[in-house]
Amino acid sequence: QVQLVESGGGLVQAGGSLRLSCAASGRTFSSYAMGWFRQAPGREREFVAAISRSSVGTYYADLVKGRFAISRDNAKNTVYLQMNSLKPEDTAVYYCAAQITLSSGSYYSARQSYDYWGQGTQVTVSS
Repeated sequence: QVQLVESGGGLVQAGGSLRLSCAASGRTFSSYAMGWFRQAPGREREFVAAISRSSVGTYYADLVKGRFAISRDNAKNTVYLQMNSLKPEDTAVYYCAAQITLSSGSYYSARQSYDYWGQGTQVTVSS
């Protein structure tokens, strides 16, 4: 089992940047594919980005492609989401998620693929 704690959210002006972090407990972080999702008020939780265990594979939602970058540091048990050129429509609670996998190159974009979730961190982008 893994516990996830997100940090790095906050208020930023449109065009600005934020870097979210998600710290995982346990010594098997490198066994998990990781993902970032977000949920705006009144909307479904949606996929943002995913990364494989070994970082060889990454995948992004079209809405964030070219602006966001997911990365991980297995030695620090942490996954990151660098968000650049932020827009007001990026405002949401951002969640990280983990799914244990035997495949070093697999990543997942479906919410139901993930068994473990953090509590979320609020990102607000002002216009």
